[in-house]
Amino acid sequence: MSFSGKIKEELAGHLAKARHCNLAELSALVEMTGEFRTGENGRCALHIHTENLAVARKVFTLLQKTFNIRTDIVVRRNAVTGSSNYHIYAGGRELLAVRQAIVQAVCCKRAYIRGAFLASGSMSDPSKAYHFEIVCEEEKQAEHLKDLINSFSLDAKIVKRKKSYVVYLKEGSQIVDVLNVMEAHVALMELENVRILKEMRNSVNRKVNCETANINKTVSAAVKQKEDIVYIRDTIGFEKLPEGLREAALARLQYPDAPLKELGAILEHPVGKSGINHRLRKLSEMAEKLREQ
Repeated sequence: MSFSGKIKEELAGHLAKARHCNLAELSALVEMTGEFRTGENGRCALHIHTENLAVARKVFTLLQKTFNIRTDIVVRRNAVTGSSNYHIYAGGRELLAVRQAIVQAVCCKRAYIRGAFLASGSMSDPSKAYHFEIVCEEEKQAEHLKDLINSFSLDAKIVKRKKSYVVYLKEGSQIVDVLNVMEAHVALMELENVRILKEMRNSVNRKVNCETANINKTVSAAVKQKEDIVYIRDTIGFEKLPEGLREAALARLQYPDAPLKELGAILEHPVGKSGINHRLRKLSEMAEKLREQ
């Protein structure tokens, strides 16, 4: 099952205790996947269409729990794809409460966002990328949803995709927060585990790359130092070198791969890293002058 599927399965099993929250969630589900029809006698007819069984089950449960009215479900199978389409029908004057649902309390905002994601949301596999989105048919609907999400200190944005408007989040930390808002706590923990593993891998890779670069730099410097010292030896010899430079040159030839700190420590008169580095730099400058001559 995809990560989106896991989130929706979890959300489908979540039922708010308060009636106003159930109305807010139903309101989102209807706006995203259904339609209202109101007759002259004030009777309201509700039709919701979805291809997701978890969504169909959640709508049926919410209608039963909130209104305790008769609800009909028709399942139609697509002859081409083999997938099932679920059509949910309900009627009654009391269903006007869904259309008139007020989404102001924090708990109702959570429920509305939960219903919107259940109806038309998706999320990418977090091991590959961080992307959370909810597709809306109308710009006004998308703006309303974006404002609700951003009321939780998030930074949702809208992008137009063909004829739809997509409310999306791309930051891993913000997706964790929106899962918490929707109360998808199991999915949240799974996402956090993925984020921790990715951060660990990235940290290890950064350290390895840094160490590799330092090693390459050290090796390249040592090779250059040895070449310069050999050039001096073959050109003028070591006899004319000051004692300190001669000792450093012989040490580098004897220990071509030794780090500067170790190289300075093995001298007859040990010096620190900066001391041995200064002597080797003097030797390189001398080799350059000899080459120019």
